Amino acid sequence: VHNLTTVQRRVLGPTFYPVLEPAVGFGSAFEGWSASEEEVVYHVLVPVTPPLGHVFYLEADTDQQRPGRNFHVLVNLECCCWREQQGEYQLCFLHHRDVIRRLTGQPNLLDTLCTGSCLDVKKTVHWFGALVTQYWRCLPQPRSWDLELLPSICSCNLRLTNSQESFQVRLLFGLRRHSSDIFISSRSRGASNPNTMWPETYTVAETKFFKHVARQAPQDSSHLKCLQLLTGALVRKVFPTHAIKTIIMHQLNTLPASQWHRKYFLLQLSDALEQLRLSLEGKHLEHFIVGNQRLPQEIRLPPDIQSATPLNLFHGLAQDPDAHSRLMEAYLDL
Repeated sequence: VHNLTTVQRRVLGPTFYPVLEPAVGFGSAFEGWSASEEEVVYHVLVPVTPPLGHVFYLEADTDQQRPGRNFHVLVNLECCCWREQQGEYQLCFLHHRDVIRRLTGQPNLLDTLCTGSCLDVKKTVHWFGALVTQYWRCLPQPRSWDLELLPSICSCNLRLTNSQESFQVRLLFGLRRHSSDIFISSRSRGASNPNTMWPETYTVAETKFFKHVARQAPQDSSHLKCLQLLTGALVRKVFPTHAIKTIIMHQLNTLPASQWHRKYFLLQLSDALEQLRLSLEGKHLEHFIVGNQRLPQEIRLPPDIQSATPLNLFHGLAQDPDAHSRLMEAYLDL
């Protein structure tokens, strides 16, 4: 992914498409555990920033019917006629839109990847996928790996295969909030939601937390084995893997690192199951990132996330008795 974005930054230099920043890996493959023994999927987020003459503004989605926190990325043109670092007069899209298009042959971002004045997820994914297909042969990897671009609306999904193995890379695009570890991203929003909606995601902050734990925990810590065992047992059931992960993260943030020595494995496993039972019966499981005042200092949160009331991941169970029953049955099977 680093090689791909490097080549594409060079190719896109004279254009007015989003600027691709260094990619960030997140999720189980980067945290040291996996719920499945099937083909490995590496989740990667590629942050984007506005090109020259453009600026991004985040507008919160106010539809209360949609779950989570969602945003629209408003794209505006800004004046760069006088560029301080060069001290000379230049044309800008805001005042000389038609002149720049005629001289450069390049449209501005509003004319390419936007719907109205909002950055469009589907158009952005399609644009990047076309670039991958076009420039894959410029990288060293094609000598030993074959690339297949898998269909997707919200992410650019790549399958790489050679004579011995196969794995997937799922590329999301995102915008960083307030220089923090929180992004809004192109992840799936549900079929009924517009292509201009970008949900807030906390996965990068969660992966950073696991890296923090890895530095603190004993060498033979059992926390990843505990997480892998529980999620692996539920992978083919209706139970959300993220609920198990959230419970383990709360435990890791509460117990001393020494308590995760492998000799305490059965104790920690039993505690996690008990906490899962209590959360299901009470239909309440607090989000690990939003509103958590006890996170390590190295995990940077926007002010509104840090001071927010913790989200209840099981809030929907109170309104959906059937879903609650299915989860209780899955827990009893576990």
